[in-house]
Amino acid sequence: MLKSKSILILLSAVICLSANLIEAMAQKSLTKKLAIQGSTTVLPIAQRCAEEFMKEHPEANISVRGGGSGVGIAALIDGTIDIADASRAMKTKELKKARVNGINPVAHVVARDAIAVILHPQNPVNNLTKSQLKAIYTGAISRWNEVGGTSDVIVVVSRDVASGTFEVFNELALDKQRVRPDALMQASNQAVVNIVASTNGAIGYVGLGYLSKEVKPIAIDGVMPSVATAKSGAYLLARSLYMYTDGKPKGLAKEFIDFVLGPKGQKIVKEEGFVPVK
Repeated sequence: MLKSKSILILLSAVICLSANLIEAMAQKSLTKKLAIQGSTTVLPIAQRCAEEFMKEHPEANISVRGGGSGVGIAALIDGTIDIADASRAMKTKELKKARVNGINPVAHVVARDAIAVILHPQNPVNNLTKSQLKAIYTGAISRWNEVGGTSDVIVVVSRDVASGTFEVFNELALDKQRVRPDALMQASNQAVVNIVASTNGAIGYVGLGYLSKEVKPIAIDGVMPSVATAKSGAYLLARSLYMYTDGKPKGLAKEFIDFVLGPKGQKIVKEEGFVPVK
């Protein structure tokens, strides 16, 4: 009798463990994963959209990382992520490499942005022409008194070459000329803000969404960076922000892109300081 009871207890335990294991496996199979990586400019949009999306879809597991537009695009080309965030359009050579790898990049414009030129708050300069900005970043101008400021040496801060922000700034502001060799190259928008905020004589550039009271944005050719001037195209350094997928998005990737471009996602875009596209 005792033996029979022991066997029944053991069988019950096995059945319970099996049921729990089956339930856990079922839950795991229901989890949908999405990997996103790329532009640090697009990062706050992607992060907040992912957070809100996962609240509405508990079965979704979305990972969002920065690293720069070039890093995200390379990862998409290699097939290691689902969505690449980019603050620039893909280059011809990247598109060619993608197709060789069997990847068909499709661009989704999720926001508009302005690259704001920023100074230390105590810098009296309020406006630069494009030619002055170009001369500062290429090394032809080295002191602020050459553009109406103090005698302080100009400390040039730039994004690194993996950044889409760097690519767009280099094209629109510098006409693709090289940045001066003593420029302080930074891996993120926030790193640029931190250096400019703490360094007298510093100049840098960041996405509109990274402006804060710690730094002073200035006008370029008399036009201030803002949502309105980025939307109208009046500001020189305006650009589109992208999310790239491999082909027309399907499944969770489609659901997420639709969310970003929908009312809730575009509200987040606006709240983060960028220009909605819808």
